[in-house]
Amino acid sequence: METKARRNILAVRERSWKQVVFRWESLLLLLFLAVNIFNMSISPNYLDASGLFTAISTFLPKGFIAFPMAYLLVLGEIDLSVGSTVALSATLLGISYNSGLSMGAAILIALGCGLVCGLLNGLILAKFTELAPMIVTLGTMTLYRGISQMILGSESSGGLHNCRWFYNIYYARLGPVPYVFLVFCLAAVAFGFVLHKTVFGRQVYAIGSNRTTALYSGVPVQRVRIICYAMTGLISGLSAILYASWMGSIRWDIATGYELEAISMVVLGGISTAGGKGNFPGTVISIFTIGLLKYGLGLINVNSQTILMIIGAILILVVMLPNIRDSIAARRAVEAQRQKSV
Repeated sequence: METKARRNILAVRERSWKQVVFRWESLLLLLFLAVNIFNMSISPNYLDASGLFTAISTFLPKGFIAFPMAYLLVLGEIDLSVGSTVALSATLLGISYNSGLSMGAAILIALGCGLVCGLLNGLILAKFTELAPMIVTLGTMTLYRGISQMILGSESSGGLHNCRWFYNIYYARLGPVPYVFLVFCLAAVAFGFVLHKTVFGRQVYAIGSNRTTALYSGVPVQRVRIICYAMTGLISGLSAILYASWMGSIRWDIATGYELEAISMVVLGGISTAGGKGNFPGTVISIFTIGLLKYGLGLINVNSQTILMIIGAILILVVMLPNIRDSIAARRAVEAQRQKSV
């Protein structure tokens, strides 16, 4: 009896150990470490604080968008218009400032533009519930990008660095650490807290798990959807401000591909595209993993197309891993059952 009890305790410990080791966030941390080891091997100065934070700053505009995108994917939704929302918001910021408005007013216009773009997506999908989010946001992606192109044409809207404090939004530092990085960390904590520790976050998970059940349980499904899309648009407006502060000039074709990179960061972070599953910390780890991998590949002059292929291959592997794991577990269960019957 004692031996059997001891065996059961050991089995539980083994399962607990495996759960920790094979948790998605644990595997992501290993990938993150591997990326950093790779970067250190090709650049002796990789860990120099100033250079490292400069590298991190380059992917923060996309990283911010990944935060609300995580909410949408947990909902079982998607927004393909975020890159175009960034472009349109930045376009209006540049045009407003160069037309004589103060930079403060131009920033409010950019944030308002992002919010309106996100609200439009949410309201359309809430009103016409039979429409697919991918199709609707694909349409608004083209619409927002087209408006930006119509406003700017082949011209660019520059001179934004003439406003010194606007320049400092992206470039100002506390020692080697950019202030924008500190804001990013605070935003990560806030988004994670809301998703995992509040009623709103529980509603997001409930809708993603089973929308019909959530609706009959009293969850305001359409309101939550609208809020999440509006939040995504607002953060896209913030990303536009960061991009404008970084580059100092705007073209209509900026932020192309931001939507795919943000979705990649969220999916690699372990949030299921089917909705209702995933943890926010994985998204944060994934943002740094993908961002630093792109930076490292850029150091050895890998072209952008090859970088996209590498990230795409990693994503395919990531999507396949749970299925492979479940298949192996099912086979082992069948084998164990067979041995018991013998």
